[in-house]
Amino acid sequence: MTAVVEVLESPVHVETAPVRRPQAALWRRRLLRLASVVAAVGLWQVLTANDVRLWLRFDTLPTVTEVAVALANRLGTPEYWLDLGQSLIRILTGFGLAAVVGVITGIMLGRSAAFADVFGPLTELARPIPAIAMVPVAILLFPTDEAGIVFITFLAAYFPIMVSTRHAVRALPTIWEDSVRTLGGGGWDVLRRVVLPGILPGLFGGLSVGMGVAWICVISAEMISGRLGVGYRTWQAYTVLNYSDVLVGIITIGILGFTTAAAVELIGRRATHWLPRAEENNR
Repeated sequence: MTAVVEVLESPVHVETAPVRRPQAALWRRRLLRLASVVAAVGLWQVLTANDVRLWLRFDTLPTVTEVAVALANRLGTPEYWLDLGQSLIRILTGFGLAAVVGVITGIMLGRSAAFADVFGPLTELARPIPAIAMVPVAILLFPTDEAGIVFITFLAAYFPIMVSTRHAVRALPTIWEDSVRTLGGGGWDVLRRVVLPGILPGLFGGLSVGMGVAWICVISAEMISGRLGVGYRTWQAYTVLNYSDVLVGIITIGILGFTTAAAVELIGRRATHWLPRAEENNR
């Protein structure tokens, strides 16, 4: 009886002992990340305030304090928030369409030989073309600049999502599908119980890459042909040599990109919580 009690009680110590260590490590990593950002900002202030010129001309850049003042002024204007909202609408629309179309075509390319023979060569021919190179085509093709920018954003995000989905589908073990069919499942059961859950890790990797590429292209498209948006306003500030506002735009783009990418990562972790070692990936 004593041996049984010891066996039952021993896992309790194994489960509870490591719980606090990951939390402590998590906070250490967060503090380290924050410290790296603070150190970079501090170095920027030191180099620009002292007009340091070591091959790179830091004396021509605005200081951190000048950029902070410009940011505070921009935050108080309605144009800043209008540009912010316009860029977010464009990125979410283009990326959302790319996610839906990319997942569907990726699954079809991975599972249908006929569809891969017809549609596959077209995607492989178009995939190496940079999305931003399609700006002249978008200007000619679409009646409004807004639709053209959304199209460029869609193209930028579509190919990483489609390719990652296609590879994830092809990497699924065939025994999983065979097991479902052996138990009487049909094509929809295979899709719902095998394909969609099985491709989630690879799919969210493609979504994360697609989001980053989409931001690059939407900002570039706004600079070239936009009327509103963070990219448009940043380029306008550059044309009038307002470098503090240029850096405000750059910082805004970085924050927007970081936030949207973090949202994709968070959704991905929630959707794949069943994966092994998921607790370590959350740190």
